[in-house]
Amino acid sequence: MNSEKLFNEAKALIPGGVNSPVRAFNAVGGQPIYIESGAGAYVTDADDQTYLDFCSSWGPLILGHAHPDILTEVSKTMQKGLTFGACNSNEVTMAKQVCKMVPSIEMVRMVNSGTEATMSAIRLARGATNRQKILKFDGCYHGHADYLLVASGSGLLTGGISSSAGVSKEAAADVLVVNYNDLDAVKKVFAEKGSEIAAVIVEPVAGNMGLVVPAEGFLELLREETTKAGSILIFDEVINGFRLAPTTYGETIGITPDLTCLGKIVGGGMPLAAFGGKKELMEQLAPLGSVYQAGTLSGNPVALAAGIKTLELLETLNPYPEMEAKAKRIADMVNGLDLPVICAQLGGMFTIFFTDSKELPTQLNEVKLCNEAQFGKYHQEMLKRGFYLSPSQYELGFISAVHSDQDIANFMDALKEVLPLVLS
Repeated sequence: MNSEKLFNEAKALIPGGVNSPVRAFNAVGGQPIYIESGAGAYVTDADDQTYLDFCSSWGPLILGHAHPDILTEVSKTMQKGLTFGACNSNEVTMAKQVCKMVPSIEMVRMVNSGTEATMSAIRLARGATNRQKILKFDGCYHGHADYLLVASGSGLLTGGISSSAGVSKEAAADVLVVNYNDLDAVKKVFAEKGSEIAAVIVEPVAGNMGLVVPAEGFLELLREETTKAGSILIFDEVINGFRLAPTTYGETIGITPDLTCLGKIVGGGMPLAAFGGKKELMEQLAPLGSVYQAGTLSGNPVALAAGIKTLELLETLNPYPEMEAKAKRIADMVNGLDLPVICAQLGGMFTIFFTDSKELPTQLNEVKLCNEAQFGKYHQEMLKRGFYLSPSQYELGFISAVHSDQDIANFMDALKEVLPLVLS
């Protein structure tokens, strides 16, 4: 069965034919491909077409597809059973590994998705402060809990909306939203509402409106204002965590949030996420405290086996300088072209924006000025040439530890051909 036939069948059985909206390719045109296998930096679809992959399952596969050491650990673990709904030793091993690699996390709890991590962290913040309001930033995506879909990014932007039907007015009323990187707006909202704010949640490096880096002093101001107001600072590092270094972004820049949310890489390709932080906060979770959070599959031993091995390999191999160098080669090449296009890059992450501006976007309203139609054409042309990219202007490109120098050279050659074509 090929991708087109599979998608036609899926549309009769699954809403939109997909289990996550951005996969429908609505933002880039054409029909989605059905990926059947992956190995290293490559994926192969149902039509037996092979692509060099820069999506990396939206970030988790920093060590590439089907890494043999990870598969070995998963296989060994699954032979003993898939789930127990009870305590298992991998939970302890993973907790030790996370706390060692991220010193600001003194205690950690495992969950199954980034959405669970962020919603649980916010519930904990509300319980700890006895306040209801949260502050988030326009274009930052923190999962699909009701109150986090207000002025959200990622798939919501890809679908042409910034919030969701079905979100109650009451849930939305507790959410304060300002522009990412707007220091004056942060000061103003804390001056007016600081005593009501339970938590500030932020992607320390925004990855759900394309790659947007924090402005100088922005994250420092959040730490300062939350401390003064008695609010909880939550870093959503579902994308950033272990992507730029064998730790969190907060650790690398010396800013300690009260809580950190982890996902993607921490699961090594399996459904796994976590949240953690200061001991006095985490001990307010049940069964020790009054803030309830639970999950039948939380701490699943098979998922933990993949995550533990991934973190161990990242700590040992330290592929980060090489990934950063490769991403920088791409960005420097794109930015050296005399074309209305600009490439943002940090570590092994990058986003190509189609815009006349010579300056990188710093917040969502600037990203929205970019030409999404041109991005869609770019995606289609690169797919034809055997390169699989995230099908949205509002997502990231990822370099993995297994992308070779030749892979990067081939990608750059294709960009040199495709970008002038798209912009002509």
